[in-house]
Amino acid sequence: MAGGEKDTRHSPGALTEEQAERMLAGMNDVIRAGEEMRKLRAEMIRLFIGFGWTQDRIARLTDMSQPAVSKQVTKYRSADPAPSMDLSLGQHDVPWLEGRLWGLAEDISETYADAARCTGCVSALARGRKRFTPENVDELRRLVEDDLRRYGEGVPDVQRDADAQALSRAHRDAYDEISRGLDVPSRQATAPAGAAPLGSASVRRTLAHRIQRDRLRDGS
Repeated sequence: MAGGEKDTRHSPGALTEEQAERMLAGMNDVIRAGEEMRKLRAEMIRLFIGFGWTQDRIARLTDMSQPAVSKQVTKYRSADPAPSMDLSLGQHDVPWLEGRLWGLAEDISETYADAARCTGCVSALARGRKRFTPENVDELRRLVEDDLRRYGEGVPDVQRDADAQALSRAHRDAYDEISRGLDVPSRQATAPAGAAPLGSASVRRTLAHRIQRDRLRDGS
């Protein structure tokens, strides 16, 4: 065989390539997720610098050492300052809508004590085992729709208290808005080049996820 490799597929007691692939698959996912999280944290630090936050504040929030934060601050401050990012909820680019869907699904999962159908998908996305591919986003939408039917439309209002009714309506309203945005061509596609949303897809998903969660819990 090429490179002097021995064929161990049929040798008793030998580890097969298929076994090794299965064994390493989870490790590789964790490694990739770690690399992506480091990149995302660096981008978030740049955003915090744009907000004018102090190095002490950034170090505390990111759980990084002061010298490490100082290095990042020096790097980004020597570059052109990043324009201010729009943090309003009603934006229509796909990463922002995906982040909102993720936040909504996570809130549904927590609301119904992890009995929601979307729980497994939410956990996989949060841990980096799944990525935001069109197929995975479609899967999450189907699971959220199923949960909305099970815990919203399928339960008479007389069986729920006022807070539960309000949260159920908030979940449905948020989903309808997100779904409409994902079903139509992105407004970003027809916008002038200079009007493209700021921030990478990962940053935009992360921000939209957090803002959607907070809005649901604030009742706004």
